[in-house]
Amino acid sequence: MFPTEPAAVNKGFIAVLKNRDFMLLWIGQLLSQLGDKVFFVLMVALLENYPPLPGLAQNTMYSALMVAFTLPAILFGSAGGVFVDRFPKKLTLVGSNVLQALLALLIAFLPRDFLILLILTFAISTLAQFFAPAEQAAIPVLVRKENFMAANALYSSTMMGALIVGFAIGEPILSLAKHWLGPDYGQELVVCVLYLVSGAAIQPINFKKDKSSAGDRRDIINPWADFKEGLRYLKKNRLVLNALLQLTTLYCVFAALMVLTIRLAAEFGLKEKQFGFFLAAAGVGMVLGAGILGHWGDKLHQKPLPLIGFLIMGLVLGVFSFTHNLLLAFALCALLGIGAAFIGVPMQTLIQQQTPPTMHGKVFGFQNHAVNIALSVPLAITGPVTDALGLRIVLVGMSVVVVSVGVWAWQNTRRVLQDVILK
Repeated sequence: MFPTEPAAVNKGFIAVLKNRDFMLLWIGQLLSQLGDKVFFVLMVALLENYPPLPGLAQNTMYSALMVAFTLPAILFGSAGGVFVDRFPKKLTLVGSNVLQALLALLIAFLPRDFLILLILTFAISTLAQFFAPAEQAAIPVLVRKENFMAANALYSSTMMGALIVGFAIGEPILSLAKHWLGPDYGQELVVCVLYLVSGAAIQPINFKKDKSSAGDRRDIINPWADFKEGLRYLKKNRLVLNALLQLTTLYCVFAALMVLTIRLAAEFGLKEKQFGFFLAAAGVGMVLGAGILGHWGDKLHQKPLPLIGFLIMGLVLGVFSFTHNLLLAFALCALLGIGAAFIGVPMQTLIQQQTPPTMHGKVFGFQNHAVNIALSVPLAITGPVTDALGLRIVLVGMSVVVVSVGVWAWQNTRRVLQDVILK
């Protein structure tokens, strides 16, 4: 399907787009993340067919389903990375997809019991915690070091894009499936196919450099020891720990914006359900920023990209509450996305370059855990805080926090960071 990666002199997007194995991994990532988002929309849609448990109101059922979907990310976000260092990456990636597909299809044939739905939701979400760190650890195996920036630009833009638009396209896809394939199993079959095709895309990848299965597996049943080893490594490597902090801050901001844009839509005279326009504009900006880094990253690596990104995001958040022009608001969202790319892509590249292969799973598992918490907590607290303080105060407060984190992080790492990315 794709030619092999060109000689090392070729860099940027052209190199990674010609890298057959990386492109298969990217397709697998895209389909798997789409499957996760569509699956959650499916669970919400199916609730009307499930009788509530005694004493359980409809709103409580929605909350319980949300907890079942998000709790595995908090409980097992780090644990998944432990297994990445013990088992071949292909086995982890393909195996988790196949199991998710089977469980999703099983929903159509099991009794309409809400407790069963909760258990299956929890199980499928748990399997996703093994896919994410394995995928991140696969990039250094499949891509040459000089092309890490471009690979992470494509990876990050896809991940953020799935987060922003994935839920929006879930309902139309499921409606079409229900109409074309029937109401009995059509929707579940679509989710199943997304996971299976993701696994099928990853299966031909040649992980010839993958040494994860070569180590001693006698201590495989002691994941707690591996988790503590990963924490010790992060404490010693301040550069990687600092990069994780910056990524966590970035995802906190985007999670809060997912709530705030609902209020912003009303402020600009849009319907509340049209809040996705702001998120889509931010997604376009992030893709644009990723494109800039992917194509010209080797020329920009000596610039303080993360600091620039935080300053851009802080400026946008501070200005946003004082503008009343819709087109300007969309432009600001796009600029915010560019700033996010300037943070996320270099920091992810830095983590991959500075982490030894034997620690990939542990570090990326910890990163997955931190990012999941960063996405969950702001979703819960942003609404009440905005109700108490008001939209403008929250936006300005976020602006101050973002700039402060950016300046602090740069002051702590600038002596060693400037030449480490794409060195």
